[in-house]
Amino acid sequence: MFRRVVRASKFRHVFGQALKNDQCYDDIRVSRVTWDSSFCAVNPKFVAIIIEASGGGAFLVLPLNKSGRIDKAYPTVCGHTGPVLDIDWCPHNDQVIASGSEDCTVMVWQIPENGLVTGLSEPVVVLEGHSKRVGIITWHPTARNVLLSAGCDNLIIIWNVGTGEAMIQLEDMHPDVIFSACWNRNGSLICTACKDKTIRVIDPRKEEIVGEKEKAHEGARPMRAIFLSDGNVFTTGFSRMSERQLALWNPQAMDEAISVHEMDTSNGVLLPFYDPDTNVVYLCGKGDSSIRYFEITDEAPFVHYLNTFTTKEPQRGMGYMPKRGLDVNKCEIARFYKLHERKCEPIIMTVPRKSDLFQDDLYPDTAGPDCAIEAEDWFEGKNGEPILISLKNGYVPGKNRDLKVVKKNILDNKLRAVAAPSPPRPQHSCPRRAQPWPLLRSAALACNHGRLGCCSAACRRSMLTLRVLRDTGALYACSVECLQE
Repeated sequence: MFRRVVRASKFRHVFGQALKNDQCYDDIRVSRVTWDSSFCAVNPKFVAIIIEASGGGAFLVLPLNKSGRIDKAYPTVCGHTGPVLDIDWCPHNDQVIASGSEDCTVMVWQIPENGLVTGLSEPVVVLEGHSKRVGIITWHPTARNVLLSAGCDNLIIIWNVGTGEAMIQLEDMHPDVIFSACWNRNGSLICTACKDKTIRVIDPRKEEIVGEKEKAHEGARPMRAIFLSDGNVFTTGFSRMSERQLALWNPQAMDEAISVHEMDTSNGVLLPFYDPDTNVVYLCGKGDSSIRYFEITDEAPFVHYLNTFTTKEPQRGMGYMPKRGLDVNKCEIARFYKLHERKCEPIIMTVPRKSDLFQDDLYPDTAGPDCAIEAEDWFEGKNGEPILISLKNGYVPGKNRDLKVVKKNILDNKLRAVAAPSPPRPQHSCPRRAQPWPLLRSAALACNHGRLGCCSAACRRSMLTLRVLRDTGALYACSVECLQE
């Protein structure tokens, strides 16, 4: 009887190729912050890279065709007061990006259609709710304006970005730092990896854990967990002997793994990138100089090693292009943006084919940019499967509508309760008097930025002695009046 020695797979001969230097993005100061995120996010229009910045956090947003040397004066997105830890492009609007930072805030930004001309410091909306730094940001795959954030306060918040409200807060589910969070295919569940070595599958709207596995990987190093298109969970982590592992789990029966593979003894955290159309998982280790890829199938051993792409330089981070941003005429099935210390290098993964015709088996219909449901419908309990598009004639980006935030005015109720008229403003001739600390702090901030008006000699004197007066609680009334105007 004939016995097949080599498993048949159309991805067995996938090969990677780094683009030439003139197609790379050079002279970029990639962030050195000690956080295990990818530091890079890509969509069919832009590549965003977290960079080193003095006096706060910033990231670059470059049009894909803006290759070559990037000028040091190139405008950045620079509204955070602490280092940026994670960024993620909205899947339904190629000009909207969210960022999480050490300043405990999440900010959502609208990028101009042709890229930045001047520095962008005013976000569309600031989402405040975390008490510690925010290290994980991920958009809902099918619902418009739904964003998940996870911080070092062990808290997951799901936001309605359209109103700027925190709709769901998942507290007391994670006793330690959350390493990763990922939505499933239709956004009804999330899976998380935590420092307590437990993988959890959570229904966020019911606020309950539907499956968990303690000591999924027994090593102390960080883990990662992602959903696959069939509902299974794929994890990467470390064994007790510090060997890197990957495993496959069924959320309905997490007592035993479907498959576990041990790889090597390197200490870099493995970042998984998944293509739901081809069921191929790409593993990029931070500090490694290689990308390994595996195919997930229904036959044992379920996770099949395909190949390894190796370069000379180690990677600081990695960006992964959505399927609709690939060149189907070249049989390109994946494109990565590898971060070096001072450079971003695109790497394309190609399946060799002799025919120039469209390859239906390589490009099944993929998730498009249209959302399936609105945020309000999702929070009410509805689910929507991704709206698929064909790549046969290539993806042509449409016109993105601007992100509009409609905030409920929290002052309305307060204004109704306060019926008395406000007291008159103090005159310039009034003497020193004590002012509340928040007002003094605001005045100091305005003084430092040169926004404090100098309407009298007394006001100028108060500006000079503001730092001393702030400690004693004394401030000239005319300085406060300048600030209020």
